[in-house]
Amino acid sequence: MDDFRRIADALAAEVASGRLRPGDRLPPQRQFARRHGIAGSTAARVYGELIRRGIAVGEVGRGTFIRAAAPSSEPALAEPARARVDLELNFPMPPEQPALLAESLGGMLRPDVLADALAPVGAAGTPAVREAAATMLSCPGWAPEPGRLLITGNGRQAIAAALAALVPAGDRLGVEELTYPLVKGIATRLGITLVPLTMDDCGVLPEAIRSAGPLRAIYLQPTLHNPLGVTMPERRRAEIAAALRELGIHAVEDRIYTFLRDDPPPLAAFAPEHVIVADSLSKRVAPGLTIGFAVTPESIGDRVASALRSGGWTAPRFAVEAATRWLTDGTVATLQELKRRDAATRQRLVRDHLAEFAVQADPHAYHCWWRLPDPWRADTFVAAAARRDIAVTPGAAFTVVTAHSPNAVRLALSAPPLGTLAPALATLAALARSAPEDTEIE
Repeated sequence: MDDFRRIADALAAEVASGRLRPGDRLPPQRQFARRHGIAGSTAARVYGELIRRGIAVGEVGRGTFIRAAAPSSEPALAEPARARVDLELNFPMPPEQPALLAESLGGMLRPDVLADALAPVGAAGTPAVREAAATMLSCPGWAPEPGRLLITGNGRQAIAAALAALVPAGDRLGVEELTYPLVKGIATRLGITLVPLTMDDCGVLPEAIRSAGPLRAIYLQPTLHNPLGVTMPERRRAEIAAALRELGIHAVEDRIYTFLRDDPPPLAAFAPEHVIVADSLSKRVAPGLTIGFAVTPESIGDRVASALRSGGWTAPRFAVEAATRWLTDGTVATLQELKRRDAATRQRLVRDHLAEFAVQADPHAYHCWWRLPDPWRADTFVAAAARRDIAVTPGAAFTVVTAHSPNAVRLALSAPPLGTLAPALATLAALARSAPEDTEIE
């Protein structure tokens, strides 16, 4: 193992054991190198590895800090123990959901039906799931052909397969200057170089794509962008499509949040031969039993299917059969409507508790972007929130160039019960009104 990874592993173990805590500042790289008897370049690689793993965050002019720990997979504890409030992960689960899903799955427990559901299935899924998914994905101005759908294990796998098919290792992918964090991880594993594209209030600027230098493809979130909540208007989508045709490149259009609001026609409607649409049931239904979708242009469908098979990203048959039932019996449509109303309620809580702050959000979204007031810095705020058992995500998690990390945090609103979310937002508001030094001694 490379020396820098061994040292990074040792530091990660210190974080896991609690010897290094969220908000702790690591020594300057030169001092760290002397202490460990390594070259300065090796120290830089250690810090870079910690940032890549999400263990640390670098802030220009301030140093490198241990970031807040990842949210626990355990459910929040009941009183009198202090409950941990997860505002990092966004998987909405309304209380009606388990009963709705269970009712649909009941018929699958018959031995003859279960036998079929345990059989293998390929990248194309089944005709029934393609028809049902095409109906669900259709919107005014766009209706995908069922034959152009590929079925994946989840939305991330749809994105990974699309990028693997479009961008060779060592080549360049354009992304929004603030992008979905897992795309950064996918790009690292595929050996893809990310190129940040400048945005305005409508999303990525078409000229940013043209001036970025040679790109093999771009990845965009035109609807309810994560983390900003921006939805690209129809005119901008048409302009982006024109740039794709002009440059002869493809886009991967991430439409994971489109079910939460009425949306303009997708980018795929304007440049169907240049856009792969990625979506899934993970947000609409649940991440524990889900499937993803990749709607591909005819010219590259075989390449994406090959990437799905070689990457092991196809969906299991049981998930395909469960999803088909949920799509055709109205369960997904019911859940979508429940979650639309739920997201709107949660955004009203944000407006009630954070009205005095610079919060950017769409009233239909399950997340918001909070530009923190001075003198707070994002990672310090994340650490202070963690000490109050509230997990939030620093802006650095979404940046392509770490040196340009915004002084902001994203709040994911879907996980806590409403009765937990409201006091958590009130706690964060009180924290933001205080000075960082007031929070260091609890």
